[in-house]
Amino acid sequence: MTPREERGLVIAATSKLIQKGNVWLVPSQSGKGKYTVSPDDNCPYCSCPDHEETGEPCKHVFAVRTVIKREMGKNGTITDTRSITFTEKKVYNKPPQPVWNLAQQEEKHRFVTMLNDLCAKIQNPPHSKAGRKPTPLADMAFSSVFKVYSTISSRRFQTDLDDAADKGYLAKRLNSIMVCAFLENEMLTPVLKALVSASARPLAAVEDTFAVDSTGFSTSRFTKWFDEKYGVNRMKADWMKCHALIGTRTHVCVAVEVLEKDSADSPQFKPLVEKAAERFTIREVSADKAYLSLENMEAVVDNGGIPFIAFKANSTGGKGGIFEKMFHMYSMNRDVYMEHYHRRSNSESVFSMCKAKFGDAVRSRTDVAMTNEVLCKLVAHNICCLIMSQIELGIDPVFESVPVVVKPAPMPEPVAVAVVDDFDPADFRFSD
Repeated sequence: MTPREERGLVIAATSKLIQKGNVWLVPSQSGKGKYTVSPDDNCPYCSCPDHEETGEPCKHVFAVRTVIKREMGKNGTITDTRSITFTEKKVYNKPPQPVWNLAQQEEKHRFVTMLNDLCAKIQNPPHSKAGRKPTPLADMAFSSVFKVYSTISSRRFQTDLDDAADKGYLAKRLNSIMVCAFLENEMLTPVLKALVSASARPLAAVEDTFAVDSTGFSTSRFTKWFDEKYGVNRMKADWMKCHALIGTRTHVCVAVEVLEKDSADSPQFKPLVEKAAERFTIREVSADKAYLSLENMEAVVDNGGIPFIAFKANSTGGKGGIFEKMFHMYSMNRDVYMEHYHRRSNSESVFSMCKAKFGDAVRSRTDVAMTNEVLCKLVAHNICCLIMSQIELGIDPVFESVPVVVKPAPMPEPVAVAVVDDFDPADFRFSD
């Protein structure tokens, strides 16, 4: 196969060719217009500079011949074989009905027990100040996640909180209104992030294929603006953006980052992959076009995986390295590549599961509380996935300790003190 034929295969695989009567319109790979192509075997024609200079079939001619393969039979008949695009419907089977029913029936009982085992691994920071000791971080995390899991108001949650205290899941009885204050504590944010990773760790033996995506959770705050074009006031709800790396088999969330709504997707890809690589074996990672970059692909390869990220219409293999290799695989083996890429749909399934069960909005009003509430939703979702895996796969979850890194308090700035040299009391006179 000549280099022109290879480039023609790439064009046929990545570009849309349009037929106009007996000629074809083939887009230029530089994005500067289209060329008119006649793929006749006896006298091929193309309006590109390469064909005009050499007179030989160019890559655009080979691209059209790839799309239309002309086969002439012995009796003189001509058969046109055209490539078409079709949609294949796949049905993903749920777990067996008895397993599904048992997981739903015992979920709340197992959830509280498993959440207690998870929070018991939280290491509290040392308390050096005098006075009453603060509420342990384990109790703060347990009550916050349990409150979000219950999806009920703080006052109605008091009964569940008292039952948890009676069973020994809390160090002491707490008022349910205190949970709102716990969610506003900045110290709880790194703890909840660690709980997301710790709750996914027991599934490392069965999870090695991941997908990265983002979603939004609406808030109770609204943004108002004046539409000058129509002369009316408009308003829409504000929202938080959650970036997550998902296991495609068990639907567990392995790593997460909650940021403001305008945060970009691509910069979050590498940190999420590196965080997952600390505890998981990464075989492949899939993502949509928003995460397409050479740096993101190299991040997956550096951690032992293969990246399956969707390419854009104007993508080429000119960047070299793993980007070029994956682009050629995408061009030559489109079906195989897309089969791996479409595993990223599991990330959308996870977001749908989480929002359907725990709500697609957050009730908190401050930025810290909203971030913590989203993290609580993902911790609760992971525990539900563990319960299903425990019943379906027979996995007995064992949680690791969750260390808490406390930033030291900033030292006070030094105060300037005026120094008087050669002090002599005789210089000062006091009147009666």
